[in-house]
Amino acid sequence: MANFERDWAYNLAGGLLAESLPRRWAHTQGVAACARRLGPLLKGERAAVLEAAAVLHDIGYAPRLVDTGFHPLDGARHLRDVQFAPESVVRLVANHSFALLEAEERGLRSELAGEFPLLGDPLLVDALVYCDMTTTPDGGRTTSEERVGEILGRYGEDSVVGRFIRRAAPAIHGSVERVRAAAVEADVVL
Repeated sequence: MANFERDWAYNLAGGLLAESLPRRWAHTQGVAACARRLGPLLKGERAAVLEAAAVLHDIGYAPRLVDTGFHPLDGARHLRDVQFAPESVVRLVANHSFALLEAEERGLRSELAGEFPLLGDPLLVDALVYCDMTTTPDGGRTTSEERVGEILGRYGEDSVVGRFIRRAAPAIHGSVERVRAAAVEADVVL
C-alpha cells in the first residue's frame, strides 16, 4: 500500500468523522498511531494494511454511512462498494475486534461472515484488536481490561454491545497478549 493510499485512508476517515464525531475521530487517530508503532512487527505491506484498517475501522459510525446500525458492516460495505478499497483492509474493518460476536447479537452474523470472511493472517487480525482495544475513546493508551470496562460502563451490561463485549473479552485479552509476546520476541517497543 503506497503512501498515496495511506493518505487516502486518513483523508476519508477524517472527512467522515472529524466534524460529525470528533471523539470517535480522536479514538481512530489513536488506533492509527498504535498501528504505526506496530509497523516494525508486521513490516512492509502488512504494516501499511494495518495502519489503513486502523484509521478506517470506525467509519461505519459516520451518520451518512449508517445503514444496518452495525458499524463494522456499514463501514466495510462503504469501503468495498463505494471506495473500492483493498480487500484485506475491507475484511479487517468488517471483522475488527471480534465483530462477528457482536454481529451474532444483532442477528447479522450470516451477512457479515458471508460478505467479509475473516482474514487468514492471525497476527494482523490480532494487531488491529490490540490497537483498538488498548486505545481510549479520546485516543489515549489504556489496557484491554480498562477498555472493556469502559465499554461496559458506557453501554450497560445488558445492551447488545454489553453482551457482546462480555463474550468477546477473553478473546480480546488473548489477542492483546499475543501481540505483546510477538513484540517482545521481535524486540519491538509498544
